[in-house]
Amino acid sequence: MDNRQLIEKAKEAMENSYSPYSNFKVGACLLCKDGTIYTGCNIENSSFGATNCAERTAIFKAVSEGKREFLKIAVVGSGEDLTFPCGICRQVMSEFMLDGEVILEDNNREIKVFKVRDLLPYAFSL
Repeated sequence: MDNRQLIEKAKEAMENSYSPYSNFKVGACLLCKDGTIYTGCNIENSSFGATNCAERTAIFKAVSEGKREFLKIAVVGSGEDLTFPCGICRQVMSEFMLDGEVILEDNNREIKVFKVRDLLPYAFSL
């Protein structure tokens, strides 16, 4: 699956966002090493701390199905700018895909690609 297809799947996932508090929808599409894809959306909660980001939703779905090797994750948001993963998501990504790529799309539909290790230098690990 190419980067454009991942972005489009992330946009589809964004439509399932539950974001009544921020009104900011996010979708993600994760590509596993074996070619399987998992999507996720952000799911908010009135306690805010119980909110889960789209990226972690997709990764946790994949891990819960036995997947551990990920190549890329596309992330899109309903805002005007690129939607970069938050710090917690970057840390989770570093656990499973430190050499993987984060695929983002700007307002001109231009795709930007970043390495996870570049988005979280000096990631914590045991």
